Amino acid sequence: MLMATALAEYAAPAYPVHHAYAPEHSYSTTPYKFEYNINDPHSYDVKSQSKHSDGHGNVKGSYSLLEAGGSTCVIEYIADHSGFNAEVKKIEGYSHGYSAPTPAYKSAPAYKPAYAAHSYAAPSHSYAAPAHSYATPVHSYSAPAYKPVAYKAY
Repeated sequence: MLMATALAEYAAPAYPVHHAYAPEHSYSTTPYKFEYNINDPHSYDVKSQSKHSDGHGNVKGSYSLLEAGGSTCVIEYIADHSGFNAEVKKIEGYSHGYSAPTPAYKSAPAYKPAYAAHSYAAPSHSYAAPAHSYATPVHSYSAPAYKPVAYKAY
Protein backbone atom coordinates (compact mmCIF):
# COMPACT_ATOMS: atom_id res chain seq x y z
CA MET A 1 0.00 0.00 0.00
CA LEU A 2 2.88 2.28 0.80
CA MET A 3 4.34 1.74 -2.69
CA ALA A 4 1.03 2.62 -4.42
CA THR A 5 0.80 5.85 -2.41
CA ALA A 6 4.36 6.80 -3.34
CA LEU A 7 3.72 6.14 -7.03
CA ALA A 8 0.52 8.18 -7.01
CA GLU A 9 2.43 11.05 -5.40
CA TYR A 10 5.04 11.08 -8.16
CA ALA A 11 2.89 10.44 -11.24
CA ALA A 12 4.11 11.89 -14.52
CA PRO A 13 2.66 15.31 -15.30
CA ALA A 14 -0.01 15.53 -17.99
CA TYR A 15 1.05 17.74 -20.89
CA PRO A 16 -1.30 19.17 -23.51
CA VAL A 17 -1.31 17.24 -26.80
CA HIS A 18 -0.06 19.20 -29.80
CA HIS A 19 -1.03 17.90 -33.23
CA ALA A 20 1.75 18.28 -35.79
CA TYR A 21 -0.55 17.68 -38.76
CA ALA A 22 -4.00 18.79 -39.74
CA PRO A 23 -6.68 16.11 -39.33
CA GLU A 24 -7.06 13.84 -42.32
CA HIS A 25 -10.25 14.36 -44.29
CA SER A 26 -12.49 11.46 -45.12
CA TYR A 27 -13.58 11.47 -48.75
CA SER A 28 -16.35 9.32 -50.10
CA THR A 29 -15.70 7.31 -53.24
CA THR A 30 -17.16 8.58 -56.47
CA PRO A 31 -18.62 6.31 -59.15
CA TYR A 32 -16.49 6.19 -62.30
CA LYS A 33 -16.12 4.39 -65.62
CA PHE A 34 -12.84 4.02 -67.50
CA GLU A 35 -11.89 2.17 -70.68
CA TYR A 36 -9.43 2.16 -73.57
CA ASN A 37 -8.61 0.05 -76.63
CA ILE A 38 -5.31 -0.11 -78.54
CA ASN A 39 -4.90 -1.75 -81.94
CA ASP A 40 -1.57 -0.69 -83.46
CA PRO A 41 -0.76 -2.50 -86.75
CA HIS A 42 2.84 -1.19 -86.77
CA SER A 43 3.88 -2.64 -83.41
CA TYR A 44 1.20 -5.40 -83.26
CA ASP A 45 0.16 -4.01 -79.87
CA VAL A 46 -3.45 -5.06 -79.27
CA LYS A 47 -4.91 -4.63 -75.80
CA SER A 48 -7.87 -3.16 -73.96
CA GLN A 49 -9.03 -2.35 -70.46
CA SER A 50 -12.39 -1.45 -68.95
CA LYS A 51 -13.42 -0.90 -65.35
CA HIS A 52 -16.14 0.86 -63.39
CA SER A 53 -16.97 1.58 -59.77
CA ASP A 54 -20.39 2.02 -58.16
CA GLY A 55 -19.08 4.52 -55.59
CA HIS A 56 -19.46 2.14 -52.66
CA GLY A 57 -16.05 0.42 -52.92
CA ASN A 58 -17.12 -2.16 -55.52
CA VAL A 59 -15.03 -2.27 -58.70
CA LYS A 60 -15.65 -4.50 -61.71
CA GLY A 61 -13.43 -4.65 -64.77
CA SER A 62 -11.54 -6.58 -67.40
CA TYR A 63 -8.46 -6.30 -69.54
CA SER A 64 -7.17 -8.24 -72.51
CA LEU A 65 -3.90 -8.64 -74.36
CA LEU A 66 -3.08 -10.22 -77.70
CA GLU A 67 -0.13 -12.53 -77.06
CA ALA A 68 2.73 -13.21 -79.47
CA GLY A 69 1.37 -16.67 -80.36
CA GLY A 70 -1.94 -15.20 -81.56
CA SER A 71 -4.06 -16.10 -78.55
CA THR A 72 -5.80 -13.48 -76.44
CA CYS A 73 -5.53 -13.43 -72.65
CA VAL A 74 -8.64 -11.96 -70.96
CA ILE A 75 -8.81 -11.20 -67.24
CA GLU A 76 -12.18 -10.33 -65.69
CA TYR A 77 -12.19 -9.23 -62.06
CA ILE A 78 -14.36 -7.99 -59.21
CA ALA A 79 -12.96 -6.13 -56.21
CA ASP A 80 -15.34 -5.46 -53.33
CA HIS A 81 -15.50 -5.66 -49.54
CA SER A 82 -15.00 -9.45 -49.78
CA GLY A 83 -11.65 -9.08 -51.58
CA PHE A 84 -10.32 -9.44 -55.12
CA ASN A 85 -11.56 -12.21 -57.40
CA ALA A 86 -10.20 -12.66 -60.93
CA GLU A 87 -10.98 -15.09 -63.73
CA VAL A 88 -8.34 -15.64 -66.43
CA LYS A 89 -9.36 -16.87 -69.88
CA LYS A 90 -7.26 -17.75 -72.89
CA ILE A 91 -8.89 -17.47 -76.30
CA GLU A 92 -6.98 -19.32 -79.00
CA GLY A 93 -6.41 -17.74 -82.41
CA TYR A 94 -6.45 -14.12 -83.46
CA SER A 95 -9.12 -11.90 -81.97
CA HIS A 96 -11.10 -9.08 -83.55
CA GLY A 97 -10.19 -10.32 -87.04
CA TYR A 98 -6.64 -9.04 -86.54
CA SER A 99 -3.76 -10.88 -88.13
CA ALA A 100 -0.18 -9.83 -88.55
CA PRO A 101 0.58 -8.72 -92.12
CA THR A 102 3.08 -10.67 -94.20
CA PRO A 103 6.49 -9.00 -94.27
CA ALA A 104 7.38 -6.90 -97.33
CA TYR A 105 10.77 -8.59 -97.74
CA LYS A 106 11.82 -12.04 -98.91
CA SER A 107 13.93 -14.19 -96.68
CA ALA A 108 17.49 -14.84 -97.79
CA PRO A 109 18.19 -18.14 -99.56
CA ALA A 110 19.90 -20.87 -97.58
CA TYR A 111 23.69 -20.54 -97.57
CA LYS A 112 25.46 -23.00 -99.84
CA PRO A 113 29.27 -22.89 -100.02
CA ALA A 114 30.80 -22.78 -103.51
CA TYR A 115 33.35 -25.50 -102.66
CA ALA A 116 33.30 -28.92 -101.07
CA ALA A 117 33.88 -28.90 -97.36
CA HIS A 118 37.15 -30.48 -96.22
CA SER A 119 37.31 -33.04 -93.49
CA TYR A 120 40.18 -33.09 -91.03
CA ALA A 121 41.10 -35.55 -88.33
CA ALA A 122 41.03 -34.13 -84.86
CA PRO A 123 44.53 -33.47 -83.48
CA SER A 124 45.72 -35.75 -80.72
CA HIS A 125 47.48 -34.12 -77.82
CA SER A 126 48.93 -35.66 -74.74
CA TYR A 127 49.96 -33.42 -71.90
CA ALA A 128 51.47 -34.35 -68.59
CA ALA A 129 49.89 -32.79 -65.55
CA PRO A 130 52.08 -30.03 -64.11
CA ALA A 131 54.12 -30.99 -61.07
CA HIS A 132 53.72 -28.72 -58.09
CA SER A 133 56.08 -28.83 -55.18
CA TYR A 134 56.04 -26.25 -52.48
CA ALA A 135 56.80 -26.21 -48.79
CA THR A 136 54.01 -25.67 -46.32
CA PRO A 137 54.56 -22.29 -44.67
CA VAL A 138 55.55 -22.35 -41.01
CA HIS A 139 53.87 -19.74 -38.86
CA SER A 140 55.29 -18.54 -35.58
CA TYR A 141 53.56 -16.00 -33.45
CA SER A 142 54.93 -14.17 -30.46
CA ALA A 143 53.02 -13.84 -27.21
CA PRO A 144 50.63 -10.89 -26.87
CA ALA A 145 52.27 -7.59 -26.04
CA TYR A 146 49.98 -6.64 -23.13
CA LYS A 147 50.17 -7.32 -19.45
CA PRO A 148 47.04 -8.59 -17.70
CA VAL A 149 45.78 -6.34 -14.91
CA ALA A 150 45.21 -7.86 -11.51
CA TYR A 151 41.56 -8.14 -10.42
CA LYS A 152 40.56 -5.78 -7.64
CA ALA A 153 37.45 -6.36 -5.53
CA TYR A 154 35.46 -3.23 -4.66
